[in-house]
Amino acid sequence: MLFTLPVFLACERRPNVQGNGEVFLQGVWNQDSIPNSEKLMTYTSHQIKFTCDSFYVDMTTHSKVNYYEDPCYNNGVWKEYAKGVYEVRKDSLFLEGTYTKANYKQKVSGCYTVGIYRKSFLIKPAEKRQLYLQNLSDQRDVHLVLKQEIVCVPKEL
Repeated sequence: MLFTLPVFLACERRPNVQGNGEVFLQGVWNQDSIPNSEKLMTYTSHQIKFTCDSFYVDMTTHSKVNYYEDPCYNNGVWKEYAKGVYEVRKDSLFLEGTYTKANYKQKVSGCYTVGIYRKSFLIKPAEKRQLYLQNLSDQRDVHLVLKQEIVCVPKEL
């Protein structure tokens, strides 16, 4: 009993409100092009919305290789979605959430990926209204352009 008391006292109750996130990320960002896409067997373009400490990502994949059953392959073009929370630590961006349906409700089955969405990126220096990310799992660059600014208004959880 005495050993659990210090652990309990060390805990801190988090507010029941969404965090503010990073000001420089707030908005809707599009990946308008992918270098050498015509030479790649598979590539994915991203649209990411950062609002307060949350993210919503739409991924459009183009593939010359059929990884799925025919109804899912969709002639080599398909969309996936994910949402969650993000954190910036020094020069790195961490996204953690779940794959969802197009309406951002939880996806538990169906075509493509289900379950946890977890990505890490190195944030590279960029001009204003541009965001350069390097995916730490495959070193592919994701060049995003700001399409719409958003002002964070934290919501209750």
